Amino acid sequence: MEKTRDVLASRLRSGDREAAAELIDIYYEQIYRYMRRLGHDRQAGEDLTQETFLAAWQHIGQLRSDGALTGWIYHIAGNVSKGHWRNLDAERFEITDDLVAGKDLGDAGHLEELARLHKAVENLPMKLKEPVILHYMQRLSIADAADAIGIRQGTLKSRLSRALRRLKKRLEPKGE
Repeated sequence: MEKTRDVLASRLRSGDREAAAELIDIYYEQIYRYMRRLGHDRQAGEDLTQETFLAAWQHIGQLRSDGALTGWIYHIAGNVSKGHWRNLDAERFEITDDLVAGKDLGDAGHLEELARLHKAVENLPMKLKEPVILHYMQRLSIADAADAIGIRQGTLKSRLSRALRRLKKRLEPKGE
């Protein structure tokens, strides 16, 4: 898979429009889910996902040749999202139930716990929330998540650790 992504990256850097279509085919749903998890509604999520691919094409020369395609596209998506929030001057977001639509999540108790978890993630500061979303919800590797945010892997691991401690504290049943 990495070999395929390296070839795709090379084709993208050479200006191959078919490679751009392949990039969209591979990453569109992932980037859309990422935008939704960052709190954008459906319409904004679609718009920002499209903006991400436009920005990627405009900045194709910045794509490194060392197999960092996933981190690169998520980095662009994160910047597009941040720009959107800055423009709206928004400070909060809402993780909605349709993020898990179509998944067999079991009983109502599980759904309730999932809702509590999403609410706890929602309330994390952005520098802790973003690593959690990228690594645990989008399932990016540590390396790709770090690339996406533009930080070192050790820093990402540290932020994940801090986020998990905060989440555990917030999710512990009262009285324990």
